[in-house]
Amino acid sequence: MNLVRYLRLYACFIRFSTSRSLEFRIDFFFKVFMDLAYYGVNIAFYQVIFLHTELLGGWNRDQTLVFMAGFLLVDALVMTLFSNNIWWLPTFINRGDLDYYLLRPVSSLFFLSVRDFAVNSFINLLFAAGILVWALSRAAHPWSGGGIALFLGLLVLGAFLHYMVHMLTILPVFWMQQGASLHTIFYSFQRFMERPDRIFTGWLRKALVSVLPFSLMASFPARVLIDGLDWAVLGHLFLVTAAFFGLLLFVWSRGLRAYSSASS
Repeated sequence: MNLVRYLRLYACFIRFSTSRSLEFRIDFFFKVFMDLAYYGVNIAFYQVIFLHTELLGGWNRDQTLVFMAGFLLVDALVMTLFSNNIWWLPTFINRGDLDYYLLRPVSSLFFLSVRDFAVNSFINLLFAAGILVWALSRAAHPWSGGGIALFLGLLVLGAFLHYMVHMLTILPVFWMQQGASLHTIFYSFQRFMERPDRIFTGWLRKALVSVLPFSLMASFPARVLIDGLDWAVLGHLFLVTAAFFGLLLFVWSRGLRAYSSASS
């Protein structure tokens, strides 16, 4: 019953967000164009890289393009579902506007994480899916239906992990006043998601697959698809995701205790 209730609530979020987005059509289409430009830059970047090398992190051009399409899909999912909500969270906390959401008879973390559905980013999600189909079709590899389904499922899990890492980066705002700098820190580290994990070595790679798990978000799903199912890789991805989910719930509950409402 609770699941049905939350699904109905999310459907309301989508309807409201869609009607609001279409009120500002110039802004809507500009955001679509901006994301398409980002996609084009990434495709061009990897094309240039392979003018100078045959392999990148052990992958050839076509395999790397599959990885690239994967992280574009993760980025589009995050932008569609979570990014607008996380962006405004520090403002709500600092102004005391969190009170409205805490009084709702639903999970405050759920409400604040998904209340704004970015329709323009959903359009770009379709383009990202098209790029992925293109990348898969041009690679000389006998893809299986099960392998592709697992790959897509792991990309969704990567998007969820991305959301949790971003939230954990922002939540210190409960104890400090500045939120913009926290966003800047996160987006600086996010660049690691856009590179194959095997180009990193030593302590940096260990950090990127555990403490700051940006390499798990797209690289590990691509490795499972391209290199074949590896239970160690799969188990590590699920274990880190579960650990970050528990950490997020803990930090969120501690943050709410430290929160000073507008009525305080």
